[in-house]
Amino acid sequence: MLNQAQSRQVNRMDMSCDISYKFLDSANSYDGECLNISGAGILFMGKHLMESGMAIELTVATKNDLTTPLRAYVEVIRSKQVGPEQYEVATEIKGIREY
Repeated sequence: MLNQAQSRQVNRMDMSCDISYKFLDSANSYDGECLNISGAGILFMGKHLMESGMAIELTVATKNDLTTPLRAYVEVIRSKQVGPEQYEVATEIKGIREY
């Protein structure tokens, strides 16, 4: 479902699917959940509080055959705790890489 707030310049699509994220200075990967995606950014749930400006690599694994998986380099815009060891992380897409 497309969702557009008045202050947004890009439509976003609610998308519940698995995501993995990796800090660029580490080989470790962590599981999360994609909440929504747009042409400008990705909102996801993860297990780490992240500082604004931090660069991470995301891999979005879609649940259907029509949408290909996505690997993106993103910059953290904001991060907030929403539960025990649960953080909502808003990011801006800086680059997309072939999966």
